[in-house]
Amino acid sequence: MTLNSLDDDLTKRLRAALPDDILRDVEPRYLSEPRDSWPGQAGLVALPRSVDEVAAVVRVAGELRIGIIPYGGGTGLVSGQVMPEGPLPLVLSLERMNKVRAVFPEENVLIAEAGVILADVQAAAEEAGRLFPLSLASEGSCRVGGVLGTNAGGVNVLRYGNARDLCLGLEAVLPDGTIWNGLTRLRKDNTGYDLRNLLVGAEGTLGVITAATLKLVPVPAETGTALLHVASPAAALSLLSLARDQLGEGVSAFELMHRTGFEFLSEALPDLRQPWAQAPEWSVLIDVGLARGLDPQAALAELFEAAAEHELADDGLIAQSRGQAVDFWNMREHIPEANRKIGSIVSNDIALPLGEVAEFIDRAPGALAALGDFRINCFGHLGDGNLHYNIFPQRGATRADYAGVASDVKRVVHDLVQEMGGSFSAEHGVGRAKVGDLERYGDPARLAAMRAIKAALDPLGIMNPGAVLA
Repeated sequence: MTLNSLDDDLTKRLRAALPDDILRDVEPRYLSEPRDSWPGQAGLVALPRSVDEVAAVVRVAGELRIGIIPYGGGTGLVSGQVMPEGPLPLVLSLERMNKVRAVFPEENVLIAEAGVILADVQAAAEEAGRLFPLSLASEGSCRVGGVLGTNAGGVNVLRYGNARDLCLGLEAVLPDGTIWNGLTRLRKDNTGYDLRNLLVGAEGTLGVITAATLKLVPVPAETGTALLHVASPAAALSLLSLARDQLGEGVSAFELMHRTGFEFLSEALPDLRQPWAQAPEWSVLIDVGLARGLDPQAALAELFEAAAEHELADDGLIAQSRGQAVDFWNMREHIPEANRKIGSIVSNDIALPLGEVAEFIDRAPGALAALGDFRINCFGHLGDGNLHYNIFPQRGATRADYAGVASDVKRVVHDLVQEMGGSFSAEHGVGRAKVGDLERYGDPARLAAMRAIKAALDPLGIMNPGAVLA
C-alpha cells in the first residue's frame, strides 16, 4: 500500500482534525539517532497527552495514509526511530504521557505510561521499597514505551530477564486506532493469543504502546560487586557456572570485558578512574544480591578462592563500599562512550549459546584477518550470551579508511554467528539498520508469519514503515 507524504495539504487536513496543541514543527532531536548513521525526516511531530489522543492521531493518519514513526527517548541503536527516505511521515512522541499511574507494592506491580523515563520508574519503585531491575546505560533518557518496543535487555537479564519478562500487561493503540485495554495485573491469564508479547519487541510496527503494567521485585538485602581477572573467555564461562553453583539466583550480573575496552577508556576518557595500572587480558564484573544475614563480600571471597583453585581467576578486587562498586560499574558503562569517541567500523550486538561463546571469540579474529588489520573490543553480558563485538581501525587510521570493507566485516561476523546457532541482534532489535540481516538470516517460515501478522494488523502499512520488515 502506497503511503502519502505529509505535504502542505495533508498538514492542513491533519491540523484541522486534531487539537492544535498536539501537533508541533519538527525539532532536530527527532531526526537523529545516537550513532549518527541514519538522518531522519518528518513533516510534523505529534505529542499526545492521553491514550485517546494517541488513538485520534493514529485514526487520522490512517485515513490520510500517512506513515507514523513512534518515538520514545530516541536512544535506540538500530535506527528504528528515524526514517531516512520515503514519504514524509508523522513522528508520534509519547514524551507527554509521563505519569506513573499506580504502584502496588504488595503485588510487586507498577503501572507507568509509555513516556516515563526508565530511571523514574526505578525511582518510583525504590520509593515503594521495591526494585525495577531493568538497567541500561541509557536509563536516564530512554522511556518505557521504547524499552518495551525493543524488548531491551541490559545488565540484569541473567537474573531478571529482558523487558518482556518484566511486563504483565499493556495499554496500546492498534493500527486502526482502536484502544486495547490490556493493563492487567494478573500473572496467570490463559485466555487466547498473547497480544502483550506480540507488541513487546515489535518496535512500533504493530501498534503504539501507551502504558504498561510492570513487575517489581524485592530489593536484595545485601549486595556485592567484584572485578576478577580471568584466564580466558572459557575460564569466564566456567567461573559463571561456579558462581551459580555457589550463589544460585543471587548472581545478578556477569559482564565480560577485554583489555581493549580499558585501553579505549584510557585513550578516549583519560580522566575516568581505573583500578589498575595495567588492565588484564580478560576480566569479569560480577554483581550479587543476597538475602538478609548473608555476607556478599565473604561470598565473593569464597568464589574467588574456588576460582583460583580451579585456575579460572588469578587476581581481582572485591568492592568494600557502595562507592567502590559504583566505580567498577562506571568503567563498564563508559565503554560504549569510549567506543563512540574512537569510532567503530562495525558495531555488532550478537547472541550465542553459552557453550559457543569461547569458540566464537577464538575463531572470529582469524576470519576477519583476511579483510584487514583491526582492533577488536569484545565485551558484554556474558551471563546471557550477549556480546558487543565491535571492530575498530588500528591506531593512526579512521573508520573512513575502512569504508570499503565495513559491509564485509559485518557479514563475516554475522555469518559465523549464524553458523554457531546465534543471533545477529541480541538486545538492540532490528530497526532499519538490520532489515537486510533479518532477510538474510531469518527463518523463512518465521518471516512469512511475521509478514502475515503485519498485513493483518496494519494493512495500510502506516506503523513505522520500513522498520523490522522491508
